[in-house]
Amino acid sequence: MSGFFSKLFGNNKSANGSSQNSGGGSEAVAMVEQTIAGVVERAGFALEFTVESQVNGEIEDIVVQFTGDDEDMMTAENGEMLDSFQLFAKRVLQHKLPEARVEVHTDASGFRERATQSLVDLTDKLKDKCLESGKSQYMRPLAPKDRKTVHQHLATDERVRSRSIGEGHFKKVKIYPAKSARDEVDSRGGGNEQYDSREDNFGNV
Repeated sequence: MSGFFSKLFGNNKSANGSSQNSGGGSEAVAMVEQTIAGVVERAGFALEFTVESQVNGEIEDIVVQFTGDDEDMMTAENGEMLDSFQLFAKRVLQHKLPEARVEVHTDASGFRERATQSLVDLTDKLKDKCLESGKSQYMRPLAPKDRKTVHQHLATDERVRSRSIGEGHFKKVKIYPAKSARDEVDSRGGGNEQYDSREDNFGNV
């Protein structure tokens, strides 16, 4: 295992090896294939995967799709193993190809889409409760990517505002009526100043 990581991080030359399923031809794609294949093989996972690449402007999006007997393990605990593979592949790219503008995404049988929809559904339930009661509602501590999903979804409804609260990687999301936000601004002497939800949504994710 140490030899594998040495090949990945020891210098800036590409290590030998490739996945069983190739979906792209860029240097970044080849590096992701090699990295994922190495981890899968050495960990003894019963997994296969495909790698696809699409260039969006100046960003190359690389998507890794897993299948196989160990697929459930990849999606357990809200996809923690998927996140680990994703983070590891991205760190390898940052080390080996520091100038490349690449994003890596991992998934298994549509898990990401289902998880996002479930999060949006929960957000809507808490938003409705907030509007009905006029009181703030709080979501469980979420990772940055999930908080961004919540904030972006709520930003489409002018009746509510949202703010990330807490310390560390995981933070709660507070959902509260827009009227409360305006009252807060007025109490600070802002007069008719409009409350800018974008500061909450993205400045404190």
